[in-house]
Amino acid sequence: MTAFHVKHFAAYAALLRRWQGVMNLVAPSTLADIEARHFADSAQLAPLIPPGAVVADLGSGAGFPGMVLALLRPDLTVHLIESDTKKAAFLKSVSRETLCAGAQVHACRVESLYDAITPDVVTARALAPLPKLCVLTEPWVRQNPALIALFMKGKTAREEIRQAETVWRFALDFVPSATATDGAILRLTRLTRASGCM
Repeated sequence: MTAFHVKHFAAYAALLRRWQGVMNLVAPSTLADIEARHFADSAQLAPLIPPGAVVADLGSGAGFPGMVLALLRPDLTVHLIESDTKKAAFLKSVSRETLCAGAQVHACRVESLYDAITPDVVTARALAPLPKLCVLTEPWVRQNPALIALFMKGKTAREEIRQAETVWRFALDFVPSATATDGAILRLTRLTRASGCM
């Protein structure tokens, strides 16, 4: 990372610790190691995203991975979608304090943005099981069939894939996590419903 990144990620970490005192943004056990547990983990997605992409980060929460990607990749436009208004206020504070021009925070449900944005990439971390993520992503795939989904998963990843394949068809790259021994990044493309599944 550059000195610019170090400065702004330090500000991000300080804000996270301050806001954690009034709301539950991350598991308390991870506060001592924000850089590895959250920043480095989220940063794994950065090289998987095409240049200049529009990204929709579902259920952004404390900004992982969306805000991290917006800070690392100023070429991206990252829509951070968070229905909890307090968490959205935190994200806006981070964006303001870090001068992160590429981050756009939406305090709303994912479904309300289907006609407002057309992402090239959809991301999510610790939001919902894979079948639900496919449901949330499908309307955007209809707009952009080349859409790439990057979902960060833990030890249930393979079981979630099996569950999703009962209803969905997709091309899958299973990328082992570099920061969690039981984690993985699921890269999905060509997402469609299986024949006969509504």
